[in-house]
Amino acid sequence: MNDTKQCIVVTGASRGIGAAIARAMAEAGHAVACVSRSGALPEASTASAARMFGVRADVAQAGAMAEACREIAGRGHRIAGLVNNAGVHLESPAAQTPLDQWHAVMDTNATATLLAAQAVHPHLVEAGGGLIVNIGSFFDKLGVKRNVAYCASKAAVGAITRCLAVEWAAAGIRVIDVAPGYIQTDLNAGMLASGPLRAYLQKRIPSGEPGTAEDVGRFVAALYAQPGGFLSGETIYLDGAQGIAH
Repeated sequence: MNDTKQCIVVTGASRGIGAAIARAMAEAGHAVACVSRSGALPEASTASAARMFGVRADVAQAGAMAEACREIAGRGHRIAGLVNNAGVHLESPAAQTPLDQWHAVMDTNATATLLAAQAVHPHLVEAGGGLIVNIGSFFDKLGVKRNVAYCASKAAVGAITRCLAVEWAAAGIRVIDVAPGYIQTDLNAGMLASGPLRAYLQKRIPSGEPGTAEDVGRFVAALYAQPGGFLSGETIYLDGAQGIAH
């Protein structure tokens, strides 16, 4: 898997968790196609940056990921895996959630997950198999105020994961849903440091601290460390045991 001619595609890779995943994959020796609407590369060491290249695509648009995969292949890379990380989080009361907001969240978080998987599917079949990691959320099993669209979209990610894992297993393709809990990034650091939320997290997370984007990046990279394997179709909660704490 560490052949630089082989490539891992990471969506939403320009910032936050996606950037951390792209860095971790590059540090592990993989070539990384960093897909985002801007095509910007995440900040990284010189050695890691040399293994990354940017690809511009709006993952929620039909055909965009298929075109991105053709561009990646045109650069001489064989697609060996996909990390479906691109996502959006919009809040509103359930009784007043506008239809356009519902569609925006579902299109980016759920529909785009399927579109990207469909786009890499023929490449993975040709390669004899591979791994798709979908980034879900521990909100997939919770009822959270003002988050009906987000929770529904992440529950859909888990369902997509299970269906693809079963249907594509014969082709040697594994599909895993990694569902983080509260993760601190440069975008939400201020929110997570606010008084009420900080007190809530200290009470609910056994360690008292949210995770980091690097925690997610290292875990996802570890899933790609060994080819093959028997783990597929599962949702793995990376939430610091918050989901089971009482």
